[in-house]
Amino acid sequence: MIARAPYLFLLLILIPDLYLDLRYWRNQLSTSKRILRWLPSFFMVGYTLKLAFEPNFIPDDPNVIYIYLLLLGLLVVPKAVYMLCSMTGLGFSLLLHKKNVSPTPDSLQTKSRRNYGNLIGLMSVPVIWYIVLYGSFIGFQKMEVNRQTYASKDLPKAFDNYKIALFSDAHVGSYTEGNQWILQRMVDSINAQKPDMIVFTGDLLNTQPQDLYRHMDILSRLKAKDGVFSILGNHDYAEYIAGDDIKKRANCKETISLERQLGWTLLLNENREIKRGESRIILAGMENDGDGKHFPQKGNVQQALSNVKEGDFILMLEHDPSAWRRKIIPDGRSQLTLSGHTHSMQFSIFGWCPMSVTGKEYCGWYNEGSQSLFVTAGLGGLIPFRFGATGEIVIITLHTAR
Repeated sequence: MIARAPYLFLLLILIPDLYLDLRYWRNQLSTSKRILRWLPSFFMVGYTLKLAFEPNFIPDDPNVIYIYLLLLGLLVVPKAVYMLCSMTGLGFSLLLHKKNVSPTPDSLQTKSRRNYGNLIGLMSVPVIWYIVLYGSFIGFQKMEVNRQTYASKDLPKAFDNYKIALFSDAHVGSYTEGNQWILQRMVDSINAQKPDMIVFTGDLLNTQPQDLYRHMDILSRLKAKDGVFSILGNHDYAEYIAGDDIKKRANCKETISLERQLGWTLLLNENREIKRGESRIILAGMENDGDGKHFPQKGNVQQALSNVKEGDFILMLEHDPSAWRRKIIPDGRSQLTLSGHTHSMQFSIFGWCPMSVTGKEYCGWYNEGSQSLFVTAGLGGLIPFRFGATGEIVIITLHTAR
């Protein structure tokens, strides 16, 4: 993770201290005290350089990166925000001073040159600390049951009130013995809903199949009348570990084998028929279909919908919601698509998620003609942090529209 852009992290660490030193410390503090102020940044620089040489996306011991990011949020980000506020306030104060320099009395000139950005920056520090600490130690442990309904005239009447339990982005490598109870709670909560079907829309792992070993017993307890179905997410393809293609293919094959050992039906560009008497719906699963640069692009909608008849109701599983407009809508056959991947950024404040400004499908319902997409905020995350965007399981009840 850090190795992909170490210079950005180093600049984030050093520039705020450089600003504070040039603006305040060198005029107000002795040399020894200035060095003490710089010590946390020197430590973070060394920590960053260590992680910059990590061959995998995250270290084998994920606590190394978790502690780094926690320190970044508590020590570095507040100074960076303070610097931005201070610089903005300085710009406004200089602008006001220029406007008032001739006609304004000295007292008003002095007032206009006060940097209120410093005050705003100081006030932001406890807010940032609260967000970081709450999101890391409380928010990540929370989970909610999100109940949704979906109606379609194409749904056979035999499937009216059919209940689907959806979860996604478990990232089980983020759960150790100390917080494994979160996964157990998720399994118990889903089973308590007595769903007709359970679907998982990818990113079971952080980086490698070993993430699954300690959780096999818990995850294998998921039960539903028509079974548990899953697809692969971008983190399930061994793309985030160092090694040649042979090693990555072997890891991916092991992941596939482990999911099947859980008793799940893993869909790799394929579909299954779900029947109620003489009626049926089609459950299809595409492989991850991202941009092909940062995320694997392996989805094949034609293969996933092979042998599907005209008029069938199709429930499509696809990890990356961007594939909905790119491939699923143009195909035109899938009435309902379920996705994850975005985690809703694992952050929202007063119900607003920064990802909303992108205009992309990131959370909730989206409709295009007779086709619908639901994107879940997911359960966990590669980084154990959630503020506002609470982890969720989703219960979707299908109805036949009249």
